[in-house]
Amino acid sequence: MRANRTLKDDLLPLQQAVSQVMEIEESSWGEGFVELGGRFYPFLSQPLPALRDRLAPFNYPYHLRRNEDRVILRLWEEKKVRGRPDWLLNLLLFFLTLLSTLYAGSLQEGGNPFRHIQDLGRGVPFSFTLMAILGVHELGHYFVSRRRNIRVTLPYFIPAPSILGTFGAFIKMKSPVPDKRTLLDIGVAGPLAGFVIALPALIIGLFLSSITPSPQAEGLALGDSLLLKLLSFLIRGSIPDNYDLLLHPVAFAGWIGTLVTALNLLPLGQLDGGHVAYALLGKKQHWLARIIFLALVILGFFWQGWLFWALLILFMGMRHPAPLDDWTPLDARRKALGLLAFLIFVVCFIPVPFQFRGLR
Repeated sequence: MRANRTLKDDLLPLQQAVSQVMEIEESSWGEGFVELGGRFYPFLSQPLPALRDRLAPFNYPYHLRRNEDRVILRLWEEKKVRGRPDWLLNLLLFFLTLLSTLYAGSLQEGGNPFRHIQDLGRGVPFSFTLMAILGVHELGHYFVSRRRNIRVTLPYFIPAPSILGTFGAFIKMKSPVPDKRTLLDIGVAGPLAGFVIALPALIIGLFLSSITPSPQAEGLALGDSLLLKLLSFLIRGSIPDNYDLLLHPVAFAGWIGTLVTALNLLPLGQLDGGHVAYALLGKKQHWLARIIFLALVILGFFWQGWLFWALLILFMGMRHPAPLDDWTPLDARRKALGLLAFLIFVVCFIPVPFQFRGLR
């Protein structure tokens, strides 16, 4: 299709293409969108892949709703900003996040980049490790999505003026998920890929960490996950009373990576865990989401950050939208991957990630 054609120009060819897969009973259109309603032909054993193939040459985003045996196909135009490549914002946010994490890592090491720009070098171990974890996580989603013919953006990194230097990263899916198998593949790809980087970073960082006397002044203490407790004991042994494990910047980045993995695997809404939970449980996912939401509210009395997450999820929605094909079951391998993701969530989850320690 020519780049200067609009959805209105393509209406007739679209109807002809869709009519090869389903009987069109009604159609409607407006500014920048069109809807076609009807029924798939009963002789088609796999109508969704056939529909996807017919729509691929047009390159319009679309969504499909089912109501018993009827379907409503909606297609729309994407509005693009003229004169700016799609990847320019992604690249800008990447470099801004790299700078903000370098700054955060430098401050953790006692540097002052505002006065001495060379002090940014002190932040390299923390920044590069954390950016690798976040980047590999998002690229896991990206490459699996592309492999499954899902249109997806490049990662958007989020810089932040905080001790972490970032609020994480995300990608946006721009086409519907065809089935629960694809949904699970995309959902687990990011957390598993990021965990593969975060785990060795945590292990290496623990070897580089030191055991120091507990500070006498007030300060910020990091919470423990089951994974951190186990690795800390295996690598550093039992820590004496009145002593603390001072994490090396690489270990701190690994700790953040495991925390981000757990946050993403919360089985809520369209988080990675929401994808996995819906693929495993179907529409029963919303019951699990309610239980987890209530648990976050209770945990909010111990760390207020959970209340923020609860409000965010409440705003975004706890229910996960259904894929186009909501009835094809998962195979055994994907069920095992889903259970593995749940296990990673359990061992990485930190009930109280940050807490202020009072004077001794």
